[in-house]
This record gives sequence, structure tokens and C-alpha cells, in this order.
Amino acid sequence: MTGEALQALEEADVIVGYTLYLDLLGKRFQGKELLSTPMRREEERCRLCFREAAKGKKVTLVCSGDAGIYGLASLMYELGGEEPETELHVIAGVTAACSGAAVLGAPLNHDFCVISLSDLLTPWEKIERRLLAAAEGDFVIVLYNPSSHKRKDHLARACDILLSVVEKERVCGYVENIGRQGTKAETCTLGELRDREVNMFTTVFIGNTGSEIVNGKLITRRGYQV
Repeated sequence: MTGEALQALEEADVIVGYTLYLDLLGKRFQGKELLSTPMRREEERCRLCFREAAKGKKVTLVCSGDAGIYGLASLMYELGGEEPETELHVIAGVTAACSGAAVLGAPLNHDFCVISLSDLLTPWEKIERRLLAAAEGDFVIVLYNPSSHKRKDHLARACDILLSVVEKERVCGYVENIGRQGTKAETCTLGELRDREVNMFTTVFIGNTGSEIVNGKLITRRGYQV
């Protein structure tokens, strides 16, 4: 996390978050009032923040990575229209695209895009269009939420879409448990990626035409003449 995020946690009266995220904070903040809601209870979690703030407390809502990237920052602002007396402040975090890229090498050194394969809030048809457009635009592609118990085939389906445009030898990589205990990174080709098993804590990186493996690291050339 960033230093600013750490300071916000230190200054908070109440820390709110998904149960797993509160557990990841460890013992450092056990003296704080910790409040949580289960997965898929995001709106309830956000409203809980406003209720606690209305009591005069300073509340910090914990998200994974960056709150403004597939996090709850936008929902907080949406609900904040009903709570004009509560001041909101978004603190930058480190999203998995950045932290995972550092583990793999330098795959995001040119234009890239981030696409979530979760169709809980986005129709799969729209996800397909975005994948195809990114491949045709020769972007490095970062895939969030590539798999879960209910959508184990989403990564394979995404690879099939990309393989209709991209060669199967295109270099790729993926990182599991970024920044947590048991971090694991692998590189492979797009053809090999299609049959790899990943979990919901994995972030996938698909190179562009300027990407390659150098000394075991996935890099994307910026265009320097060396």
C-alpha cells in the first residue's frame, strides 16, 4: 500500500472492509474498530461507512489494490450524493497491473489496457468486444478476475477470442497472490495460457507485438534503438 493509505489507517477510528482485506492488515490495526461485510455486499459496506461517519468518526474503507480501479470509490461517490455532509477522500493504491508487472519484469512499458473477465456486473458480450478491440489495437492486455468457482472457463474463452487475431506464440505471463505470501509468477505463450489453471487471485498479462522474454523476464519494448 502507499504511505498515504497507511497514514489513513493509522488515523482512522473505524476501518471497514471485506473480511479478507481486514485479515490481510494483520495485527497492526487490531486496536481499531473493524467492521466488515461478506463478498457481494459492497453497497451495504459503503453505507456502513456513511453511518459510522455520521456518528462523528473518521472512517477508512479498505479495498484491494486501488479503490478507483475495480474498487468501491465510484460507488462511494454515487451514494455520497445522499450524504452531502460527509466528506470523501480517495487515496491512491497500487493496482495489480502495476505490482504484478514489477514481478514479471516490465510488460507495461508501452500502451496497455486492463479488462476484467468478471461478468457479474458487465455482460460477457461487452467483455468479448473489448478483448477483440484490444487485440486488434495491439495493446498489452492485463486481465483481472480471470477465474472463479462459477466461471472456470473464462480465461480459455478469452484466449480463444484473442487467438482469432493474435498468434499463439505471443508471450504472456501471470502472477498469483501479488504482494502476499506465496507469490508465484509464470511466463508462457498465448497458446499455452489457454490451458493454464488460474484462480481469482491471479492477474494475467498478454504481451503485444513488441513484447518478449529477456533473461526470464517479460518485457515490452518502448521503441528505443539499442
